[in-house]
Amino acid sequence: MARIAFIVDDMFEDSELRVPYDRLREAGHEVVIVGLEQGRKLEGKQKKEKVTVERAAKDVRAEEFAALVVPGGYSPDHLRTSLDMVRLTRDMFVAGKPVAAVCHGPWMLVEADAIDGRTVTSWPSLKTDLINAGARWVDREVVEDGNLITSRNPGDLAAFSAAILRQLDRTAEARRPAAGGEHGETPTMH
Repeated sequence: MARIAFIVDDMFEDSELRVPYDRLREAGHEVVIVGLEQGRKLEGKQKKEKVTVERAAKDVRAEEFAALVVPGGYSPDHLRTSLDMVRLTRDMFVAGKPVAAVCHGPWMLVEADAIDGRTVTSWPSLKTDLINAGARWVDREVVEDGNLITSRNPGDLAAFSAAILRQLDRTAEARRPAAGGEHGETPTMH
């Protein structure tokens, strides 16, 4: 199964981390909490969730992960000032890997220069920022535009999580070798 990076800092929206985190783990994927400092303890905005940063952004590379998830809350506003977080987000986007952002998460997509010409959604207060960065903003529970997945709020998390799983399945399918050898011929035994 795949390894997924969740980029998080203090004041993340609790359910926007918990729901996709649990859905991905239930599907057999490995989820890694990536933050600014390894070992740092983080608390959600609603004070319901606490997580510990497993890896620091400065120590990870896009090649280690199959997808990236950006929970909302105040966390993305903190993270978008980190060059290492912006680099990781940009590298994942450029590599064509699923990059999923919910609520205020699309702020990271602006910093990573990943939304120009793309259709996205977000928490309504980000609409003008996203349009000014070149995106086409729509009000839908989930929007998939290429490898970008965006959602508006905690009420959209079932659709958001399902979209991430769908893209991971598609990515895994595309990487699977074709049956019958590299060019469709039957392999020969020697």
